[in-house]
Amino acid sequence: MSEPGPVGGRPKGRNAATPPSGAEFAGAGLQFGLTLVIFSFLGIWLDKRFNSSPWFVLICVFVGASAGFYSIYRRLMGPTRRDVGGGERR
Repeated sequence: MSEPGPVGGRPKGRNAATPPSGAEFAGAGLQFGLTLVIFSFLGIWLDKRFNSSPWFVLICVFVGASAGFYSIYRRLMGPTRRDVGGGERR
């Protein structure tokens, strides 16, 4: 027998009918910012190591921004896309 969910019998977590909360947006923004900072420092370190002034910083910033946008997209749009498709994607 399965255990009942929280009060009301609904399962835990957010379903697609409820919009994302402010905390989810703030977490996504914080993750995007941290990704940019980490990739920027990586680019600075690579530039110092290989003495190639702005190139690794530029490349790493663009890669970090791309990774950050993709992460935000997956985090905030993932539950919506699953329900539209008719089931969970694997």
